[in-house]
Amino acid sequence: MTSVRFLTGITTSGTPHLGNYVGSIRPSVRASLTHGVESYYFLADYHALIKTEEPGRIQRSTLEIAASWLAAGLDPDRVTFYRQSDIPEIPELTWFLTCVTGKGVLNRAHAYKAAVDKNAAAALDPDSDVNVGLFMYPVLMGADILMFNAHKVPVGRDQVQHLEMARDMANSFNHRYGNHFVPPQAVIEESVATLPGLDGRKMSKSYDNTIPLFASRQQLQRLIAGIVTDSRLPGEPKDTEGSALFQIYQAFATEQETHALRHAFAQGIAWGEAKQFLFDRVDQEIAPMRAAYQELIKDPQRIETILHKGAQKARIVATPFMAELRHAVGLRPLGQSMSASTSKSAKSSIASFKQYREGDGKFYFKLVDASGKVLLQSLGFSSPKMAGQTIGLLQQQGPSALGALAAQLEPISEDQLEVVRDALNSILPR
Repeated sequence: MTSVRFLTGITTSGTPHLGNYVGSIRPSVRASLTHGVESYYFLADYHALIKTEEPGRIQRSTLEIAASWLAAGLDPDRVTFYRQSDIPEIPELTWFLTCVTGKGVLNRAHAYKAAVDKNAAAALDPDSDVNVGLFMYPVLMGADILMFNAHKVPVGRDQVQHLEMARDMANSFNHRYGNHFVPPQAVIEESVATLPGLDGRKMSKSYDNTIPLFASRQQLQRLIAGIVTDSRLPGEPKDTEGSALFQIYQAFATEQETHALRHAFAQGIAWGEAKQFLFDRVDQEIAPMRAAYQELIKDPQRIETILHKGAQKARIVATPFMAELRHAVGLRPLGQSMSASTSKSAKSSIASFKQYREGDGKFYFKLVDASGKVLLQSLGFSSPKMAGQTIGLLQQQGPSALGALAAQLEPISEDQLEVVRDALNSILPR
């Protein structure tokens, strides 16, 4: 089965809550167990700098979110699990994407527009207290995704716009420099796309309306009891539409259980009884993970070791890919092809690699000369990672890698072999 890359991250700006669990942690753990899926999970600590200026909070949140993922069943040996700030290629790619993204695109980002609208309502300068990090958030998110050419990215509906921007960035870069990026697709679980919080708004650390994922049984019951409901009395029919209590229950319950509670709402269930139903159902799922979480929290060095190993695994992909992108945009050793033009046509003045996906679902690459003529053609790979690693070997080792990689390449004649060798030498690091 063709490998599909699945990527998701959680911002390390607070304690993980039920919304993080149903919207990111749970579906990503499930996806990681699916055959044919290559999974990437990261702790978005660069993103956290946009939201908080408390270093201790970011550090603690990193520990808590990592422990939550592991307690929920994420296997670091099966997936690539890393801290965003451990991958130096990500901020470099962010700059590359900045240079192919129109400011007008970022002007339309929801978070930035909301800040501008808030300032306008207060008769302030539109950009008052808006830092560049907030404005650039979609580009950093695009770099997170495109660094590993993720195919599927689980997001809440409020994040779909950012996925569309990442697709635009991929297409914009590909148009200028050749096909290097796979435009990603958003994955949304419709029933739990955005989990409501205690007050009915989106469950968010920013609104202080969250239910911590690993709250004690007593705290969990107390918080659920505090969910805002209307004033309808026992016996009066109640609406499921817009009910935070019902939506949270639906995110944990089976279809049959959800149908039963919907019927109970129609029959006038008391709010206290409905909240007890919710507590029992949530605790049923979370309780088995609490002990594992507490053990992990007590051993931060164990998590640190896991994250370092994950970063090493991630950089096996990121480092050669970034070298490919640097070459594509013209950041090359001066001894390489000094005849290359410095104009926009420079990208096509020497041999270059083009990576792409065919209709058979497999990933391929080709080496082409300045006119676009194919010099070397690969066979199909089951994942873009494998194709990228092979390109990386050819870029770093040049003609000397051809023998070892022969089984992954289409046969070439002796005459053509000399042409290929010359082309590889022209792009070999000096």
